[in-house]
Amino acid sequence: MSPSVPLSAGLAGLLVTLFIWFRKHKASTASLPPGPKPVPFLGNVRDLTAKELWLPAEKWAKQYGEIVYLHVLGQGLVFLNTPEAAFDLLDKRGSIYSDKPSLVMAGDLCGCKNMVAFTAYGEQSKRQRKIMYKAFGLSVIPTYHPLLASETHNFLRQLVRSPESYVAHTSRYAGALTLKVVYGYEPLPKEDKFIALAEECVDIISNEIASGGGIWPVDIFPSLQYLPDWAPGAGFKAKAVKWKAKMEEFVEKPFEFVVGSVKSGNFKPSFCSTLLDDDAKMTPEFEFDLKWTANSMYAASIDTTLTSISHFILAMIGNPDVLAKAQKEIDTVVGLERLPTFSDRPNLPYLEAVLNETWRWGAPVPLNLPHRLMEDDIYKGMHIPKGSLVFGNIWAILRDERVYPDPSAFIPERFLEKVDPATKKRMDPRNYVFGFGRRKCPGANLVESSIWHLMAGMIATLDISKAKDEFGNVIEPVVDFDNPIFRYVSPSVNKYSAAISSFPLYYQATQAL
Repeated sequence: MSPSVPLSAGLAGLLVTLFIWFRKHKASTASLPPGPKPVPFLGNVRDLTAKELWLPAEKWAKQYGEIVYLHVLGQGLVFLNTPEAAFDLLDKRGSIYSDKPSLVMAGDLCGCKNMVAFTAYGEQSKRQRKIMYKAFGLSVIPTYHPLLASETHNFLRQLVRSPESYVAHTSRYAGALTLKVVYGYEPLPKEDKFIALAEECVDIISNEIASGGGIWPVDIFPSLQYLPDWAPGAGFKAKAVKWKAKMEEFVEKPFEFVVGSVKSGNFKPSFCSTLLDDDAKMTPEFEFDLKWTANSMYAASIDTTLTSISHFILAMIGNPDVLAKAQKEIDTVVGLERLPTFSDRPNLPYLEAVLNETWRWGAPVPLNLPHRLMEDDIYKGMHIPKGSLVFGNIWAILRDERVYPDPSAFIPERFLEKVDPATKKRMDPRNYVFGFGRRKCPGANLVESSIWHLMAGMIATLDISKAKDEFGNVIEPVVDFDNPIFRYVSPSVNKYSAAISSFPLYYQATQAL
């Protein structure tokens, strides 16, 4: 093939895209939702940012209202800025709003297309989510409580020994818990192969593939995938080959372990072992779905847990009065001789409020993962074009000053105020932080229990405060959010780690560890 062929194909693709955009834009401008004014052909390229896009999106929400529309080369981007709009479209009209964008780089070239987060809406996605709900339904969660307690205690031991490595400890906690729950695998205390593999692959997904918002030039111009490897601009292909091999290993190796364990009869009960033991269901299709669903559970747990715990720590060092109040509540209800358990949860309302405020204030995934509209739609007289990427603007919803006064402040007490049932439901961050509709996180119940137990254990045993330098001066944390999807503190910000680098033993309960 001549080197000029793919280049010509790319140019032709660009011209076709511009032609389609021009016709569509001309036909529907009057009824599109409001938004920043686009420039000819390129659209709203200048309005977008790969870093903290939720900040300009919040400004658009205040300026243009509950639905905002932008486009880049005709690719529509829709932001739903109120609970009503998000629920009306992503929940009630889920049959047309539940697709995922087709990403050539992440899906095809890097091998992620069968992960639950990337699977197109259809029979496969329905089968996968059915499997996940079976594993993480509300009635099943109590069976995981002993594992959660065991891993929380391990986490606290490691945190007391080396608090400056809280990121590594949190990642290990999430990986170890999911390995046990999903695969029945007991990780080694140090340098475990599967945990190391998980951390490497999650880093590839979150910080490499998803860099720049997760959209690569080849996603806009698919013909670029046919560029020869030596061509200028084809460097992404070499990266994709390397990442795909690692992702396939990430999927296959833990599953091979549990399959081998079940066949030998030497296995620990787990999600996979339970389903693999059912010969009546074990078709090639079911085994394929199970393998990819298990991997998706494994991958998703690390980012979600790390994000939530990072914000909890940041909130505690910035609000010592909140920490002291939560510690006093645990002192009163639990005492000093043991750690909090799930049976204590109904009697710890302030701790529950701290969890709620951590999710509201931190907003782990501020713009949700985008949905793709499968056909043209009309909402409140506004035309939303087929193929638009639709974002639930969780950040704007959880920063609505009418519902959460002084939204930038960390105030758990807001969730303890007496309000009517409708307002209470409107305020609950659980309705938003796990996504919407048929793409809502099916592992939400386990994540919530896990995060609650971690917070309870940390509050009961640790004094969390800003660090001091060698002269006794307080070190103010320097915080940076450089991930375009998950809002967790950049591990490269050393001053943030230093700010929590000394966790003195706080309560006698630590002796129980």
